[in-house]
Amino acid sequence: MSELFGTLPDGSAVHRWTLERGGVRVRVLSYGGVVQSAEVPDRDWARADVVLGFPDLDGYLRHPEPFLGALVGRYANRIAGARFPLDGRTYSLEPNNGPNSLHGGSRGFDKRVWDVEPVEHGVRLSRVSPHGEEGFPGRLEVSATYTLDGDGALRIVYEAVTDAPTVVNLTNHSYWNLAGSGNAGGHELSIAASRYTPVDADLIPTGAPETVEGSRFDFRESRKVGSGYDHNFVLDKGVTHTPVEVAELHDPASGRLLTVSTTEPGLQLYTADHLGAPFAPGDGIALETQHFPDSPNRPDFPSTRLRPGEGYRSETVYRFSVR
Repeated sequence: MSELFGTLPDGSAVHRWTLERGGVRVRVLSYGGVVQSAEVPDRDWARADVVLGFPDLDGYLRHPEPFLGALVGRYANRIAGARFPLDGRTYSLEPNNGPNSLHGGSRGFDKRVWDVEPVEHGVRLSRVSPHGEEGFPGRLEVSATYTLDGDGALRIVYEAVTDAPTVVNLTNHSYWNLAGSGNAGGHELSIAASRYTPVDADLIPTGAPETVEGSRFDFRESRKVGSGYDHNFVLDKGVTHTPVEVAELHDPASGRLLTVSTTEPGLQLYTADHLGAPFAPGDGIALETQHFPDSPNRPDFPSTRLRPGEGYRSETVYRFSVR
């Protein structure tokens, strides 16, 4: 089901699509591929919206920085110095996060209107990112398919092809609050990662991944999340062809449990410590499945390069249950 959600200043219409299956209701916007809401039952079958979002289009236009629920790219996370080498050339991007590029630039995929078509149990969003958009090389044909499985799990499949060598790293930037309101710092989290990537003051990786053993980054056993995280966790499974379970987020009060499975090698944990009005710091927890930050400048990290004749494909599943 689709409906008009609003109109951009340039006159472009933005639509909202509602998906419902397995007791879960998810709403997706054509603007930025945003997951606006996800209504999920608790242990008493009472539904609450567990994703931070705005009730109208104006909210997303006035508060773009948190990337609430958005599909981010062409490169999710940060690229140091807003530049990277590729096949003997250096490509310069717009610095939109201090000296660095963040989430594809000031007009990344999260600020574009996507074409939407219905598919079985969901919708397929697509667009063409032209060569040179935000400084990235290559004409990129990209799609993101959002579907609900029979049990209500939200499945997102990203696909892309290019006509010239480029870099691609896509993710969804939803902030989860399984209680439906209040601070999410008391949620319990586990991540199947024995290492993480230390970062500098600009959140750029400083070197090789380090062990989580004996540190506050050890979520191998479930514990309260707390605050102070905006870090990439190196998933033990690495890159896989099919989604593998890598994280669990649990709200003890409601019983709601979110299980994250992905094909990606990394998971960025962000505890929203800088989330601004109308939300408060810590109101949500982002679990961004992706490749590592600054990979285009780090040949020792899993590659994010995409060449003509190759196909980019990434898949993440958010499964809801109760405990």
